Amino acid sequence: MAKLTFNSGDKLVFIGDSITDSGRRDAAPPLGNGYVAFFKDIVDSRHPELMLNVINKGISGNTIRDLKERWEDDVISLKPRLVSVLIGINDAHRFLGGDLGLSPDDYYKMYSEVLDLTIRRINPIILLMAPFYVSKANELDTFRRKVLQLVSEYVKRVERLSAEYSTLFINLHEEFQARLSYIEPEALAPDAVHPTRKGHMLIALRIYDKLFT
Repeated sequence: MAKLTFNSGDKLVFIGDSITDSGRRDAAPPLGNGYVAFFKDIVDSRHPELMLNVINKGISGNTIRDLKERWEDDVISLKPRLVSVLIGINDAHRFLGGDLGLSPDDYYKMYSEVLDLTIRRINPIILLMAPFYVSKANELDTFRRKVLQLVSEYVKRVERLSAEYSTLFINLHEEFQARLSYIEPEALAPDAVHPTRKGHMLIALRIYDKLFT
């Protein structure tokens, strides 16, 4: 892929669930306390001349169904240069809880629909990030083990979508799991879902690397 270029003032929209939200609607508007804010600090420090307009559209608790519901207002209408999507862990949790409409295949279908619309209407750079679960729960029959096993199915769907739509892709599940050989899960995400500062910094750095190196 050719090296990406950005122009001064370009809009970059980051959309997703609580991992993206990170308090942007209450505790720390407008970017939150997570990876979106960290990414903005990194890119402003390294490329101040770009003055990129970074926009956080994460909402806690969201699934792909919720993103589809607000996609035209929160993505299409903004006409961003780049759209970054991180969604799926709530889908996996709710599917395990009995919401059969959020199966990996339903997730893939709804995700395809929003990507179709995005490419047809605004055709931005698209970055898809795989959902992740930060746990070593591979042996005991626990809920965490079930989530860990299931989330890989959602990861596969995002990887497939990225290939089909020729998007940028970051396998965050793989990134976090690789670090568990050196760092305890609690240091990256105490509840296996919501990253610590260290976890958010990992995401921000991977995004920067993907877009600028």
